[in-house]
Amino acid sequence: MAAQRAGQRKTSRYVVPVAVAGIAAATIGLVPALAASGDPDLPEITAQQLIEKIAASDTQTLSGTFKISTDLGLPALDGLLGGIAGGMASGDGSGSGEASADPSAQLTKLVSGTHTLKVAADGPERQKLTLLDGKEQYSLIHDGDEVWAYDSRSNTVFHEKGGDEGGKAPEKELPASPKELADEVLKAAGDTTSIAVGGTANVAGRDAYRLVVEPKQQGSTVDSITIAVDAATGTPLKFTLDSTSGGKPVLDAGFTKVDFGKPAASEFDFTVPEGAKVTEGDQVEKEFGADRGGDHGKAPEDLEKAFGDLGLGGLGGADANGPEIIGEGWTAIAAFDSGAPAPKTEDAPKEAQGFLDALGDKVSGKFGSGTVFKTKIVNALMTDDGKVYVGAVTPQALVDAANAAK
Repeated sequence: MAAQRAGQRKTSRYVVPVAVAGIAAATIGLVPALAASGDPDLPEITAQQLIEKIAASDTQTLSGTFKISTDLGLPALDGLLGGIAGGMASGDGSGSGEASADPSAQLTKLVSGTHTLKVAADGPERQKLTLLDGKEQYSLIHDGDEVWAYDSRSNTVFHEKGGDEGGKAPEKELPASPKELADEVLKAAGDTTSIAVGGTANVAGRDAYRLVVEPKQQGSTVDSITIAVDAATGTPLKFTLDSTSGGKPVLDAGFTKVDFGKPAASEFDFTVPEGAKVTEGDQVEKEFGADRGGDHGKAPEDLEKAFGDLGLGGLGGADANGPEIIGEGWTAIAAFDSGAPAPKTEDAPKEAQGFLDALGDKVSGKFGSGTVFKTKIVNALMTDDGKVYVGAVTPQALVDAANAAK
């Protein structure tokens, strides 16, 4: 056990830079998006009216297929995040942990590349997402107070039950809905944001309006957010995030088929396949939860808290126990002490060494020295003494914030 803890503490030092990539995608969310060619002729509508239409929408049922493409401007991620997660699970930093259907590991695949997914929803109590990968597939099912996940490649099952939490299944593993993400963006909008109707689009055969959200401030990495809103129901269908660095969108995902009818109840049934290994969620927590990361284990939680407070547009404020928020609007920066020294590439698990070299740039200033870990949308400065500054801002903005804190 002592060796396991030592391995976990060592591996946890590399969670901050790797989590920059993972949380960037998680913050963006899984949102059906992808406009087909041809702009429909729809009645004119103001931005305020379109926002009200989104707020009034109450879509409870849908099913469909969509593709999601993510380009964070990162080096190749295939196998990296799974390897780091496996190293933490095995406790030796080697990445030799067994394959798992745990959603926290499986959904990291969506951080990069293009993926095809099938989705189904029947109100807040039943949702299903299936990630297709050639002949293999990964399914995540929420049915009442239970969450089931199955990875056909390894024939493993993950199960988690809501228990005494009012019969409500854990939601932290399930992707955000289009409406939830749109609501967060609109809630964050203020004097620092421009919102306008940018024409129309056709999404999977449905007429939609385009709502364009842009920062007014300089220094943000966000160029624009475009949400396509179903003209008939007000349901957000399209979500595209573009970076100031140009090139491909950070996120481009979209329905190729969509149906707002009620899915069959059998869609959410799950039977453990013959011979499959089943892992219970509480078992994972007992083995790797409270003990993971040793004295430095709070870094990932603080990073997640930072993104939670910042929101997609870098807006919001921290509570008394959260990170310090420097600035406001799209250029807000979350600052906290990770409790861990900055990682050294030569000490990293072999799966991460090349990634860290490609992802990080050495910087210095009044604050001392450190490394900026970069993506197209989220950047993080980790100083050599373990301070972390993170936000949807340029690297220079992070250095300026660290200098000002001295």
